[in-house]
Amino acid sequence: MSVPRYTRPAMALHWLQAALVLALLGIGYWMGTLPKGPDFSTAVALHKSLGLCGLVLIALRLAWRAGHRPPATPDSLPRWQQIAAEHTHRLLYALLVLAPVCGYLSASFTKYPMKFFGVVLPKPWEPDDSLNAVFNLAHKSVVILLTAMVALHIGAALFHALRRDGILSRMLPGKRQS
Repeated sequence: MSVPRYTRPAMALHWLQAALVLALLGIGYWMGTLPKGPDFSTAVALHKSLGLCGLVLIALRLAWRAGHRPPATPDSLPRWQQIAAEHTHRLLYALLVLAPVCGYLSASFTKYPMKFFGVVLPKPWEPDDSLNAVFNLAHKSVVILLTAMVALHIGAALFHALRRDGILSRMLPGKRQS
């Protein structure tokens, strides 16, 4: 079945974001199991740096999307699935913005320097334990919802792969289906 596909840049941005999000989720959940110490500090530093990369990447994706409409959803897809896909994608985009913003704000209110792969970044605010706690809780809450939405998104992709309805191939690189 032939279906309209995403552009190569949209695919590249999507798969780069997917890899980054999975890495961030893995590192983030792993950090929660580590005791305070050098391994924890290293994991936190990597998580923060990759989180900032994620924020830049989602900004690029939103900029790309603003100038390039996604391909139309095939009419063969039931209406409820079209609506679910649209709302799921919107929520994923929102969470992909909120997670790093809340994480950045949380880190901005700690006494520790903000670093991007070792380079110290200016912090806009003074340390504030209360605001750090608020944004840390927001970050963790958004990430839990993001994890659920990523699982739903992957589940939907697998569903369409099993059905061989062409929906998954819209975002897969390689030869265009005919």
